[in-house]
Amino acid sequence: MTATTVIAAELEPRLARIRSVNRRILAAAWGMWSFKIGFFVFIALLLASAIYPEVSSVSATKMVVKDKFLAPVYLGDKWTWDHLLGTDQLGRDILMRSLIGLRYSLLVGVVTVVLIFVIGCGLGLFAGFKGKWWDTIIMRITDAQLSIPMIILAITILGVSRPTVPTIIIVLALSGWPLYARVARSAAVAERGKEYVRGLRVLGAGDWRILLLFAAPNILPPIAFVAVLDVARMMIFEAILGFLGLGIQPPTPSFGSIIADSRKYLLNAWWIGTIPGIFLAVALTSINLMGSALEKARNRIYGGL
Repeated sequence: MTATTVIAAELEPRLARIRSVNRRILAAAWGMWSFKIGFFVFIALLLASAIYPEVSSVSATKMVVKDKFLAPVYLGDKWTWDHLLGTDQLGRDILMRSLIGLRYSLLVGVVTVVLIFVIGCGLGLFAGFKGKWWDTIIMRITDAQLSIPMIILAITILGVSRPTVPTIIIVLALSGWPLYARVARSAAVAERGKEYVRGLRVLGAGDWRILLLFAAPNILPPIAFVAVLDVARMMIFEAILGFLGLGIQPPTPSFGSIIADSRKYLLNAWWIGTIPGIFLAVALTSINLMGSALEKARNRIYGGL
């Protein structure tokens, strides 16, 4: 039996074990009620924000002054079935504006975390696996980036540029990648000294092949499970930027801008700011329930290995 055959035979069970561990983490998370509740609430909100604005005849931006300050159904003297959750100071439908705001908030949160994960983990894995001066340069850049608070950097950049959805996503992604780079780099340093990596190098496999086909599947899934929690964090940042006037610009509604505009009407038209806040809170809670369940499942599975 050749050395190639022996090493290949040893790698197969390891790859199967990696896949098995990831499936066990997902199965363990699915077995928790918190994950199921968060998952179904999140899917319901996602479908509502994606479908209802497209099939409804109500506009989120059309101003109808005669319909201003209509209360939600059964919660005031003036209400109508055409506006189930009421209208704002310009007669715009609160339900539609909340769903459009939720759509953009989810878009920014999910896409930003995907970019953060790809950039941060990619640089961290490369730095940890290659080592030497590559590691030094990337980690010093990471240290410099970590010294600047994310929200301050985002405000600085967006304050001198025109805030658009792609710009907000890129700014938040470039602000948030260092933490992932640190975690991935530590895992890569531990991984590169293992026996299977030495065996693959004996067979002639290059660093990129080892990193992408063997090390990354072992390192990235546990980080990805925890990254779900960061979707909620990015949604909060998007709302903060909108509240400060640096987020998605009117007339497109966003949670931050809606809540900022509603401050002067809180006493006589509480629903203008409260209902979008409830939508945001429910979405964040559902994501946190899923993320915490995945984190608990990951800790349980890895702790039992």
